[in-house]
Amino acid sequence: MRDELIEMMEQIRPDVDFENENALITDGILDSIDVVALVGEIDEEFDVQIHVEDLTPDNFNNIDAILALIERIQEED
Repeated sequence: MRDELIEMMEQIRPDVDFENENALITDGILDSIDVVALVGEIDEEFDVQIHVEDLTPDNFNNIDAILALIERIQEED
């Protein structure tokens, strides 16, 4: 799942090293348009629905946080 997520994110922002970046949101690397695109891709690829209350910097600051969010939503369903 990690590799699929990184590949998806690289299609949205090929200029970012997602493996090593730990502050995607707080450092302004991803903007709101990037996050909206990413959420749509995640919803489709991983068959989850990310809710508005999940759209926090903590959930999108790095790959591990995004993976944890996806896994948590999958477990809830």
